[in-house]
Amino acid sequence: MSGHSKWHNIQGRKNAQDAKRGKIFQKLAHDLYVAAKAGGADPEMNASLRLVVDKAKAANMPKDNIQRALDKASGTGGTKFEEVTYEGYGTAGVAVLVEASTDNINRTVSSVRNSFKHFGGSLGTSGSVAFQFDRKGYLVIDRSENPDLDEDTILEAALEAGAEDVQTSDEAFEIYTEPSDFQAVEAALTEAGYEFADAEVSMIAQNPMAISDEDREKLDSLVDELEENEDVLAVYTTVED
Repeated sequence: MSGHSKWHNIQGRKNAQDAKRGKIFQKLAHDLYVAAKAGGADPEMNASLRLVVDKAKAANMPKDNIQRALDKASGTGGTKFEEVTYEGYGTAGVAVLVEASTDNINRTVSSVRNSFKHFGGSLGTSGSVAFQFDRKGYLVIDRSENPDLDEDTILEAALEAGAEDVQTSDEAFEIYTEPSDFQAVEAALTEAGYEFADAEVSMIAQNPMAISDEDREKLDSLVDELEENEDVLAVYTTVED
């Protein structure tokens, strides 16, 4: 893995969005959906889901919102949702990957295409940018919450649990796994007493690129608009911190 800190980027966006309560709930709904799809909609049987449910409750996310995300993942209620991925380019040629779950493909693709157009980007064809990302399990231990942990201890524990790589920064220990190993690694480290600030299967840019502040502002506006779409689960880009 490269030395790029995904957690630093997450924290930067989170700090800018914390005032937007809807953003927080949307991120939690996404995480609930993904965890439930991967390991089932019962928190007692799914450690990843249990972690997200606890986060949702701590953020005072309404119970109806939590249940709606779980129902969407399990197909409860009879509405059929289809998972789709859209690929395109934002300002300065930054690759953008959009994951969505929708009951109306035409509505969703039209909305996503319009968002790209609003900020000078373009929606591409399937496979046009996906090759620039790797799907990885991703777990974060916040160092500010765990000041006594050292790099060697975390590295040994993570690798023994089956992790692929560990990156250390002043802010966090970032643990990467193969997607198929994510739940096992998370469960093993949780059992060992470690707590995570974030835990998900995510898309990691292979070669993050630098852009100007002006271009970043446009890209952030594109990402914000895409994330406000209720069908969108997650947005990934190849821009670096």
